[in-house]
Amino acid sequence: MERNRDGYVSPLSTRYASREMQYLFSDNNKFRTWRRLWIALARAERQLGLPITQEQIDQLEAHRDDINYDVAEAREKQVRHDVMSHVYAYGQQCPDAEGIIHLGATSCYVGDNTDLLILRDASRLVLRKCAQVLRNLSQFARQYKGLPCLAYTHLQPAQLTTVGKRAALWMNELMMDMENLEFQLSALRLRGAKGTTGTQASFLELFEGDEGKVKELEKLVAEQMGFEKCVAVSGQTYSRKTDAYFLSALSGIAQSASKFANDLRILQSFEELEEPFEKDQIGSSAMPYKRNPMRSERICALARYVIQDAANPAATAASQWFERTLDDSANKRIAVAEAFLATDAILELYINITGGLVVYDRVIRRRVMEKLPFMATENIMMEAVKRGGNRQKLHEALREHSHAAARSVKLEGKTNDLIDRVVADPLFPLSREEIEAQMAPEQYVGRAPSQVEEFLRSEVGPLLARYPDESLQAELSV
Repeated sequence: MERNRDGYVSPLSTRYASREMQYLFSDNNKFRTWRRLWIALARAERQLGLPITQEQIDQLEAHRDDINYDVAEAREKQVRHDVMSHVYAYGQQCPDAEGIIHLGATSCYVGDNTDLLILRDASRLVLRKCAQVLRNLSQFARQYKGLPCLAYTHLQPAQLTTVGKRAALWMNELMMDMENLEFQLSALRLRGAKGTTGTQASFLELFEGDEGKVKELEKLVAEQMGFEKCVAVSGQTYSRKTDAYFLSALSGIAQSASKFANDLRILQSFEELEEPFEKDQIGSSAMPYKRNPMRSERICALARYVIQDAANPAATAASQWFERTLDDSANKRIAVAEAFLATDAILELYINITGGLVVYDRVIRRRVMEKLPFMATENIMMEAVKRGGNRQKLHEALREHSHAAARSVKLEGKTNDLIDRVVADPLFPLSREEIEAQMAPEQYVGRAPSQVEEFLRSEVGPLLARYPDESLQAELSV
């Protein structure tokens, strides 16, 4: 199909979001789901005794997926109502069933239930992509669990950690987000068949006052749509707080991804780690040597959008009047869809980057060794104390030597000569060999390697067991 170059086209469709996520928010998925809901309602009503024939349902089934958009769009220009236009169009294809389509229902029966189904399916896709990020980072963390690197507080070198332990921190936050989204999914309920203001009055009329059949109707509809339950009470719509909860969970994923991407951007500037760089990729139009962290930067850009977008459904939920107002609709159809599409784009990038992270271990070690003499001062002091030294005098001497060495590095561009200064100081009864024995970086990473292994085994493993490593496409019915 030729691209429209005279009108606005969302970059989420053309540049960023995956085909799978775009399908979930497509017209075909939306309107086919409407028809599935109408079929589910007709089946349930027939099962409960209303005069609906199997032939009518078969006719509805026969035209479930071939939406006659031209008829629906022409009708909507006349009646200015999208649901009734699609009821009309469906009826044109199914003349024997025309009279029983949408029987007893209000527009939100198809509109809101479809939105909930899309919320469910889009969240499942997000979780599967998060799991792939975790799989990538698990391999990375295990491979580099013992590689010492500088750890920072206030973006100043503090102590040592390992490259793998830092990856575990990225994973931990993403796991928190996944567990949040999993909880929202576990609490999600179909709106069901509630009628115009949520009282089910129209269905009670259809079933001549039989409340048991009205309740059973919802149960049957929910089962056909893959839900165990419907919400206990609603107005005309499901609570708009549901959208707020889900977009808050997506915001969490965006926050975690942005934290990872910002860390990687800094580490790439340090020349320690690098995102994948393709053979023919151009980093700068002016500077051919540059290898910019463009994918990480894009994650940060999209994450900023998702984080801000999460405020939309919260404001919508706060401003709904009584059983419903329509000021939710225009905002909702943009905010919810784009939050999922942008989150999907973030995760596509996150998967790509973590699947090909480049580690420059020699640079990492060089930068460690530049700072390690400062970090080793406590061990040197303790060893000197064991040999009869005065702790306070040794501490003061190390403070003076450290500051002098730092001035030499910063002001004169020299290498760190702290060890030379300590060796030359008679206050320290240690040989150069004994002092340099304190210079093995692996001695300063604490439990980082074992923390990584324990974390992967006890936390990551059980979570990933819920998400088998199989094609994402299998999750969808495109």
